Amino acid sequence: MQFIKKTSSTRSFVGLIIKLLVASFIVLGIVFFLNKIDFPAPKKDIEKIIPNENFKIVK
Repeated sequence: MQFIKKTSSTRSFVGLIIKLLVASFIVLGIVFFLNKIDFPAPKKDIEKIIPNENFKIVK
């Protein structure tokens, strides 16, 4: 009895396509659910006063 090695590249190609589709659906699902989360906006205004001495006039 002889063993026959199947060297078909179509199975690996189909498997690769399926894995890529599953990975893309997972990434899109994560992005979709992160978009649904309502993150609160910062309540405190950030204000920094810059003195005029730091500015240089360039002509």
